Amino acid sequence: MVIPFLSLYIESFGNYPDDKVQIWSGITFGITFVTAFIFSPIWGRIGDQYGRKYILVLSAAGVGLSVLFMGFATTVWQLFLLRLFMGIVTGFIPMSQAFISTQTPKKIAGKVLGTLQTGNITGALMGPMLGGMLADRFGFHQTFQWVSVTIFLSALLVLFGIKEVRMKLSDDSRDYRSYSMKEVIQFIFQRPVLLTVLLLSTFIQIAHFSIQPILSLFVQEIHGPENIAFFAGIAFSAAGLGNLLMSRNWGALGDRFGHIKILIILLFIAGIVYLPGAFVTDIWQLIILRFLLGVSIGGIIPVRMAYIRQVAPLSMQGEVIGYNTSLRFLGNIVGPALGGIIAATFGFSAVFISTGALLLLCGIVMFLVWSKQEMDLGKWRHLLKH
Repeated sequence: MVIPFLSLYIESFGNYPDDKVQIWSGITFGITFVTAFIFSPIWGRIGDQYGRKYILVLSAAGVGLSVLFMGFATTVWQLFLLRLFMGIVTGFIPMSQAFISTQTPKKIAGKVLGTLQTGNITGALMGPMLGGMLADRFGFHQTFQWVSVTIFLSALLVLFGIKEVRMKLSDDSRDYRSYSMKEVIQFIFQRPVLLTVLLLSTFIQIAHFSIQPILSLFVQEIHGPENIAFFAGIAFSAAGLGNLLMSRNWGALGDRFGHIKILIILLFIAGIVYLPGAFVTDIWQLIILRFLLGVSIGGIIPVRMAYIRQVAPLSMQGEVIGYNTSLRFLGNIVGPALGGIIAATFGFSAVFISTGALLLLCGIVMFLVWSKQEMDLGKWRHLLKH
């Protein structure tokens, strides 16, 4: 809700030149991802040990407080520090994924996590529109305060509306024993498919976010300046709509046919859909491709989360998902900067081509690592049989 007017809010602090506003906008936007990248595994580990419900409440309350105080900021440094603090406590969505994952049977985890992704995307679609409307009607300061109220309500809903079934940790079972941080990292590195799934999180986010900072400029190039904000908004929202419609279905297909199989298919589809973006000449061609991209990208998060649910013991899933979240935030930081550099150096088309190639490469790597694991498992089954 606050992203659309963050740069305008910074501009209101003083008579800054345009380049200073752009620099501070980038810094204040990005610092949240930097601190979240550091703290996500820490919160995941705490959630594994002490329960996830109260970490969710703490996260929502912390974000609510930081957003509330942003409405009273009078300097860009105050806003920067509040965004930094927000990154430390940010983690409601990944902690929700860990919470739901541990409370859900493996056989329907993809479908349920896909439903969570649907809610996440709905918020992402509605947030900027509502935030812009509130800012126009009430001003920046009051909008921050209204946003904080909605976040505090989320904390109350979790506190009073959710019951967490806690695990009793012991040494008797793989799922119900306590793991040290070293053991969790060893567990990940001993499983090449799981390690690849986590590492691909960074590259998938780089691919997804590389086009974000220049999409409006690309829309202007192919459509012209007329109603640019409207058509840029449609182009952004088209991907979200495709994501919204299909994420739950992809999760269910992963439950049925295997999460890694569906992940590989989605990576190839996303890569193939991205490539024609380099050659579009009409705004509606771009909107259709963005919708198809959303259809494919929409399943990648829930099938990844469902795979982690399948292979990681329950008592370490929060920490494993925390590492996955950190790697995603790393991609969020690198992607926009890399896309801007490629566009400035080689043109808009190069961003679509390089992004499509990156997703296809991710699909190939995932396929090779998974195929090797399947062949090794086949050999072991053959030896055990004979």
